[in-house]
Amino acid sequence: MPIIAPSLLAADFLKLEAECKMLNESEADWFHLDVMDGRFVPNISYGPMIIEFIRKATTKVCDVHLMILEP
Repeated sequence: MPIIAPSLLAADFLKLEAECKMLNESEADWFHLDVMDGRFVPNISYGPMIIEFIRKATTKVCDVHLMILEP
């Protein structure tokens, strides 16, 4: 059976708590977090502090995709 893991990178960062609540109440299995450092890949996403806030707002597993030079 497939796992549904929407990426929070597509979320509205101004409404991150509401987006997490919506995913908690959805049929999604996991939260997918794309972490980029701006060196390994050119984009920058959220870092450890934002992930801590996300974890406090989630009730589901967080699947983390690290695209960073120094994990």
